[in-house]
Amino acid sequence: MPERPNPEDGLRTEAEPAVAARQVSRVILLDPDDRILLLHGFEPDDPTDTWWFTPGGGLEGEETREEAARRELAEETGITGVVLGPVLWKRHCTFPFDGRRWEQDEWYYLARTDRTATHMGGQTALERRSVSGLKWWTSEELSASHETVYPTRLAELLRTLLDEGPPSAPVLLETERA
Repeated sequence: MPERPNPEDGLRTEAEPAVAARQVSRVILLDPDDRILLLHGFEPDDPTDTWWFTPGGGLEGEETREEAARRELAEETGITGVVLGPVLWKRHCTFPFDGRRWEQDEWYYLARTDRTATHMGGQTALERRSVSGLKWWTSEELSASHETVYPTRLAELLRTLLDEGPPSAPVLLETERA
C-alpha cells in the first residue's frame, strides 16, 4: 500500500518521466497457526475497488529495509517486537492509486508472532482513507478466495513457504503492472 507519497521516491503522475522506484519493505507475518495477516485496502475515490495486501511501506530517510519493515508493521497493525526472518521474495510493480502512478521495488520479509490482536491507530492519513481492516487468513482460505490479493500469486507462494520453508535465496517474482 502506498504511504507517505514523495515524488523523489518513485511516485509520479502519468505525464511525468520515470524516476527511481520507491523502495518498499513488506512483511509476511505468520501467527502460531500459520495464518497470514493481510490488510484490506480500497481506492480512496472508489471504495468498491478493493484488494488485500501485506503490511509494509516505503523507506523513510536513512532507514534500512529491516527498520522500515518493523516500523510499518507497528504503524499498520500495532504488532511490535517481531524478529524478521529472511527476505523471501522480491518484486517490481507499477500501479495507479489515489490519482497517481506508483512504481515500487518491494522486498518481502518473513516474520512470526504469537500476538494476533491488532491495532490500526498508527495509520497515516492516506491509510485512514484507503484501509478498512485486517484479517488473519489460513492458506486454505487464501487459496479459495476470489478476492484480489497482492502479490497476485500470494496463495501459491504462501503454500510453498509453509510446505518447503523459506527459500535459500530471495525469489524474484514477476513484475506486476496494473
